[in-house]
Amino acid sequence: MKINQTPVICYGEILWDVLPDGPQPGGAPLNVSYHLNKLGVDTSIISRVGNDANGEHLKRLLDNWGIKKHLLQTDKEYPTSEVIAKMNNGNEVSYEIVFPVAWDFIKSSKNSIEQLNSLTYLIYGSLASRNNVTRNTLFELLESDAIKVFDINLRPPFINRNLLEALLLKADIVKFNQAELEMAQLLFGGSFNNEASQIRFIQQHFDVPEIIVTKGEFGASYYNNDKVYNAWGSEVKVKDTIGSGDAFLAAFIANRYLKNEPQTIIKNSVAMGAFIATKKGGCPQYSLSEYKNFQQQIF
Repeated sequence: MKINQTPVICYGEILWDVLPDGPQPGGAPLNVSYHLNKLGVDTSIISRVGNDANGEHLKRLLDNWGIKKHLLQTDKEYPTSEVIAKMNNGNEVSYEIVFPVAWDFIKSSKNSIEQLNSLTYLIYGSLASRNNVTRNTLFELLESDAIKVFDINLRPPFINRNLLEALLLKADIVKFNQAELEMAQLLFGGSFNNEASQIRFIQQHFDVPEIIVTKGEFGASYYNNDKVYNAWGSEVKVKDTIGSGDAFLAAFIANRYLKNEPQTIIKNSVAMGAFIATKKGGCPQYSLSEYKNFQQQIF
């Protein structure tokens, strides 16, 4: 293994979520990396921050959390990203994603490409591809033989059918929520009303063997080729939903990396998503034993 090489690399946006009660570190790649590290899986981030105080603060957090930052870039022109988050109906969150920012300009790097191999999980989303520089760098990385995990973020106005198609065609594992699954199958000519048919359509259309569908309080389903595994949600006291989907994905990757059984993978992932929903922000402080205790209580 090369120096600093990790089994998981998260690609894309890292930023500050500016909430009504103050800023919180965020962005799906950062959130996923944070929880993977908590679960004992070493992780690196490929992203870009500005040459500013917000960027320096994020770098210090990565060091404090033990997340490898050797693939993180610094931009001298564009600022570290901020997202203006607004709370709706108590728990749901809407976002104003500022453009352009540093992570829109992630450059190609020989070091990044060399870190990828057939055992590496490369996690990427659709949001980071909104600008051509970061998009072109991502497609270079997607030519590797890494295990490619596509976490779809269909957030208007950043929905592009051709881009979505290209990203899906590269994926080995895709994570949708129910609304995204419905939207995706309609975008590509599907007209199916039930989840199983929608999944089959996406699997066949894009040759994606593994698809995850998250359903909030109702749990999630894991479609692995022609088999499906379900885990039901549990009623919890929600603080906010920021980052709970990212925590879910981190647990999914950690459990899959550890070669757990599919039913165990999806059950533990649902537990992690619910656990983080009981806390504030996408990267809350917690111990592994605290999560394990929660897991035992709900199952």
